[in-house]
Amino acid sequence: MRILITASGGGHTGYAVSLAQRLYGKAELLFIVPEGDVWSKAKVKRYGEVIEIPKPRGPFDSIAKLLSRLPKAFIKSLRNISREFNVFISSGSNHSIPPALTAWLKDIPIYNIESCVRFTKPSLTVSILKPFSYKIVLQWNEQKKIHSNGVVYGPLYELPEYEIINKGYILVTGGTYGHKLMYNIISQLELSNIVLQSGNVDPEPYKEKHPNWTVFKFDPDFGKWIAGASVVVSHFGKTVIDAALTYRKPVVIVPNPELKLTVGWEDAKILASKVNAVIVEEITPRAILQAIEEAKHKNPPIYPDGAKILADEILLHSPY
Repeated sequence: MRILITASGGGHTGYAVSLAQRLYGKAELLFIVPEGDVWSKAKVKRYGEVIEIPKPRGPFDSIAKLLSRLPKAFIKSLRNISREFNVFISSGSNHSIPPALTAWLKDIPIYNIESCVRFTKPSLTVSILKPFSYKIVLQWNEQKKIHSNGVVYGPLYELPEYEIINKGYILVTGGTYGHKLMYNIISQLELSNIVLQSGNVDPEPYKEKHPNWTVFKFDPDFGKWIAGASVVVSHFGKTVIDAALTYRKPVVIVPNPELKLTVGWEDAKILASKVNAVIVEEITPRAILQAIEEAKHKNPPIYPDGAKILADEILLHSPY
């Protein structure tokens, strides 16, 4: 069996990895990553071949950029996707749309994954691809409210690749695009045991102000930092799932108000309740410090392995 999977950056790449871990050695995998996304490429290349296709629009990009990149994305999709593939898995993001529609044109069934952070309204990508999809993949029962015809598999979390221990540091992560407001607030706190993943935010000011912190932009082996943390302080994204369900870590969620194209506070509150995390509603030094202390006394719940359930279905019950 040959399977195409979009690894569209950030948490979308995380879904691709979670499935690749269960499919590796049982099917031939080809990953589609955004052009220039070194982090996503590094994450998936161990499981199969990788091709790059332009991502039409990032969270801070204009409509003009979307219109200029979209034709290029379709052209590269048409060149790289053949009828030889049995299944196409869309991990989400507008990056998945051109290759998914190309797959549909070539009669390849599409598994369309809804984000783990969507509860009150569907993601635009999933909605656009819905008429062309073989199945809508849901991660929570609550998502049936926004996709009545979707199938609930359970959360798609990565398998642990590192020993789960407590090295005493607090891991602060803002995902691919970073969370400058959160970083600046935490920088005001007198905390010495911080590991900070800055994403696209310049890490140098934090390195200079806190020479005893560990600060970096990206690490393809990011799991090792989650595995050793005492608490994970994260933006509202898939890192929350991997910290809580893969590595059984207490989690603090600090939503990023700058990401206007993503979901809102109500969704963040629901996700926090699902993984027993503490959510920070007022981004202040005191609120974050209190949330960290509160999180230390919380234990994550246990859920079915949604990635394994989905991978097994694809291998056994694919329509082709």
